[in-house]
Amino acid sequence: MMSDEIRLAGQGSFFGRRKGKGLRAHQTGLIETLLPRLIVDLTAPAAPAALFTGAVDGIVLEIGFGGGEHLVREALAFPRQGFIGVEPFVNGMAKMLAEIERKQIGNVRLHTGDGADVLAWLPEASLDLVYLLYPDPWPKTRHHKRRFVSDKTVAAIARLLKPGGEFRFATDIDHYAAWTLERLMRSPSFVFAAEKASDWTTPWAGWESTRYEAKALREGRKPCYLTFRRV
Repeated sequence: MMSDEIRLAGQGSFFGRRKGKGLRAHQTGLIETLLPRLIVDLTAPAAPAALFTGAVDGIVLEIGFGGGEHLVREALAFPRQGFIGVEPFVNGMAKMLAEIERKQIGNVRLHTGDGADVLAWLPEASLDLVYLLYPDPWPKTRHHKRRFVSDKTVAAIARLLKPGGEFRFATDIDHYAAWTLERLMRSPSFVFAAEKASDWTTPWAGWESTRYEAKALREGRKPCYLTFRRV
């Protein structure tokens, strides 16, 4: 099982809790038995398509999938695509594994640690789509350096996306939206896909709100959806 230790070294490293409330016996069993069969081995040669049984039409990466609601829906909606999900929080990973077992999802592979490690492992132009949905905004100024979006991670995502591929970002924190927009707009590798002001507040086709987003709406925060296309 994963350690509760927090790894702090290096840009893009994970900051935060590894584990919350105690897991049920079945959840613990899934982490011990199912997770090893789905884990992405970052010590192996980088061949993402080979992670999946049978051919896939494309590879999608979701960084920080939380409880897995969005990742589950996308994997079921697009069974010909291969999905790599990253989530260092043990309880979120346990929920995802339970859904994979219950719905017999075969096109998802998982990483339990830092998303930056996956970005470093994947080969150039190997991804069709990258999702970063409601990442921790680290609102205090002294903690902004902990935000996942940085010039370094933007460059890493650019390296991995195929021409025409997309980086999709959602947040309910205005400052983090502006932060992300600034860093993507100054990258020569991306164009901002919005054509009108309403595009910022319009979710992607097929989007279904997550529990986190529903909570943000109840508390009066407005979601922002940003799409950046790889040139």
